[in-house]
Amino acid sequence: MKWLVLALVCLQLSEGLVRIKLKKAKSIREKMREAGVLEDYLKKIKYDPVKKYRFSEDYVVYEPITNHLDSSYFGEISIGTPPQNFLVLFDTGSSSLWVPSTYCQAPACFNHAKFEPSESSTFICDGQSYTISYGSGALACSLTWPPLPLQIDSIAVTHQEFGLSKKEPTQPFYYAEFDGILGMAYPSLAAGGMTTVLQGMLQQNQLTQPIFSFYFSRQPTYNYGGELILGGIDTLFFHGDISWAPVTQELYWQVALNEFAIGQSATGWGSQGVPAPLMNSFLQAVGAQLTSYGYAVDCNKVQDMPTITFVINGTQLPLDPSAYVLNNNGYCTLGIEATYLPSQNNQPLWILGDVFLKEYYTVFDMANNRVGFAPSA
Repeated sequence: MKWLVLALVCLQLSEGLVRIKLKKAKSIREKMREAGVLEDYLKKIKYDPVKKYRFSEDYVVYEPITNHLDSSYFGEISIGTPPQNFLVLFDTGSSSLWVPSTYCQAPACFNHAKFEPSESSTFICDGQSYTISYGSGALACSLTWPPLPLQIDSIAVTHQEFGLSKKEPTQPFYYAEFDGILGMAYPSLAAGGMTTVLQGMLQQNQLTQPIFSFYFSRQPTYNYGGELILGGIDTLFFHGDISWAPVTQELYWQVALNEFAIGQSATGWGSQGVPAPLMNSFLQAVGAQLTSYGYAVDCNKVQDMPTITFVINGTQLPLDPSAYVLNNNGYCTLGIEATYLPSQNNQPLWILGDVFLKEYYTVFDMANNRVGFAPSA
């Protein structure tokens, strides 16, 4: 059985829900390409989108930032007293919260909001250090002490641990629109054993229900890329029923994949994963050619490409070619790539990113440890 990581009973919309409108800017990939540095960057690193899922001791968290090259949905939070504002990427594949700080003198910190400890009356000192390792360098952080107030829209967590970055790799962070990352996976992934933001919300009764959900717009703009719903489900964002799948391991939001089909043909990849050799079958099916920017396809032939289908807990979740092909001003590439490393239990690992999440409203049920999918409205 193959496992899926994403980076519930259907509830009615209630007044207790908190909506975080997500912004959608140019992705890091687009900005690095425009700056003329993307090709050299991709050649320099050995990118594996599964590297972040190797759990390590000694408070070292592996988080390949290339996994965020096309992920540019983010929202605003504030930290400290008085509040200092930051744009963060809401990441279901990690669990720690960190933002840049004035301790950081790297170029990547110069053009982003930085936490100023001297301006927060509740800050005393920075404590235990930890490292997040990237393909292009390491991001060093220290935990704040004591925990500080955190505000996300109307949600107020009075005591929240988070990391202050002291060192960030220039590429690709310099080109990121967001300042930091807010992890939303399980506490077992949190660096240094810090209390996660979701734990803080639950412990302080800030959520109507122990649920959060994501809606990504198919036609995003900077001011509206979608919404993160904290505390429940918005039935206006999907149609049909929600299909549920149990979490198989409480690290990531990981569920089992029964099968993967290309067109009408089942592949058997549900049990084998998609290492590079098997990926070739799919690339041939869509006529993709490897370039320095990824697998390119003919934009004029997208409508003739096969639908691909994920079968999760017995439910078929198809993706049309218009969903998995990325069209950037007439240059088309696949939003799919091979993974190489297994999960902790040695089962093949797939990652469902924003290509999938645009098509399926996705619900994360913390009380019942399950993930729900429904076709986006």
